[in-house]
Amino acid sequence: MPATREYDHLLRDASLRVTRPRRAVLAAVHEHPHADTDAITRAVRDDLGTVSHQAVYDVLRALTGSGLVRRIQPPGATARYEARVGDNHHHVVCRSCGTIADVDCAVGEAPCLTAADDQGFVIDEAEVVYRGLCPACAAQH
Repeated sequence: MPATREYDHLLRDASLRVTRPRRAVLAAVHEHPHADTDAITRAVRDDLGTVSHQAVYDVLRALTGSGLVRRIQPPGATARYEARVGDNHHHVVCRSCGTIADVDCAVGEAPCLTAADDQGFVIDEAEVVYRGLCPACAAQH
């Protein structure tokens, strides 16, 4: 997890002005991978005190647009945000509690990257979502 100075550097490198809300939102996404906007807002409020939900949305939009965070939305779930960007990783989602974890790219042949009919698109990314039970939920079943 980067320190405050590193967050400032990331923001400047992305041509974004360094502000307390941007730094706090970026820190929250790094500290709480796969968090939704409500959880990020709570973390930012714990850090800064008062901040509007709209301000957090605006910062998330700027951070996503600049490539500093990634917005994911597994089917049936609310949008989540993560700081792991720039690679083609996938996610595993617990069917019971909704926990989301990163999964490195599939091993073996890459059928997920080769569409049977690409409809003329130049494909540069594939999103794979694995579903199952997390260890805690599996132990309960």
